[in-house]
Amino acid sequence: MTDAPLGATSGGGSPDARRVTLRSVTHRFDGRGGDVLALDGIDLDIAPGELVTVVGPSGCGKTTLLQLVAGFLRPSHGEVLVGGRPVTGPGPDRGVVFQHPNLFPWLSVRANVELGLRLAGRPKGERREVADRYLELVGLADFADAAPYELSGGMQQRCQIARALAIDASILLLDEPFGALDAITRDRLQDELRRIWEQTGKTAIFITHSVEEAVYLGTRVLVLSARPGRVVLDLPVPFADEPHSPELRTSPELVDLRRQVSEHLLHGAS
Repeated sequence: MTDAPLGATSGGGSPDARRVTLRSVTHRFDGRGGDVLALDGIDLDIAPGELVTVVGPSGCGKTTLLQLVAGFLRPSHGEVLVGGRPVTGPGPDRGVVFQHPNLFPWLSVRANVELGLRLAGRPKGERREVADRYLELVGLADFADAAPYELSGGMQQRCQIARALAIDASILLLDEPFGALDAITRDRLQDELRRIWEQTGKTAIFITHSVEEAVYLGTRVLVLSARPGRVVLDLPVPFADEPHSPELRTSPELVDLRRQVSEHLLHGAS
């Protein structure tokens, strides 16, 4: 991490505001075939400034976990806390990046990034200054006046990340944001996200289906079992604080970590 991350003095607030805690969280929902147990007994403590990646088989409750932290869902049992306070709904302390960009096509790129600030009643000049700062951070400064449909898929996702950052949330919640991208764009955006995370110091939870993405991006990897989702592996990434380079993707350290995660994923899916 950098000595003076952006989020340390602005939207990050106090370090404790960036802590995420789940205590005995269980979640059920009504399915067509009856009651479905999605998550069962999840206990987690995510320290301020961690980038935690979550991987697991399809349908294991990864997105449900993220939605509980976001406040879109309430747990059937247990509690979710952000900054030591129970989560009772969505809030500006949590920025969500979805699988698809969900940009408003009738707004410019800058106006999309400004949207949360506008809804919060921030002055026009301030909105523009903040939006331009984060567009610069994600490499879209030259496209501020473009329409979203003029951007590539990867650029649209960067715009969505800028929008989440612009509200100065303490915590970033990312639900497979690179899943639909080609391999080259995906690798580039992984490096971009790492750079942004290093510069902002925010806590991040990143959902993915890719074991390689999980071990490359995260400071810590969580593996969930098949439904009902339970944590079957909670693994710190030993090289998380080292500079990431293309060579790291094929290094023995990453290959070994990928093997460990894959073994637990296979075991947990059975």
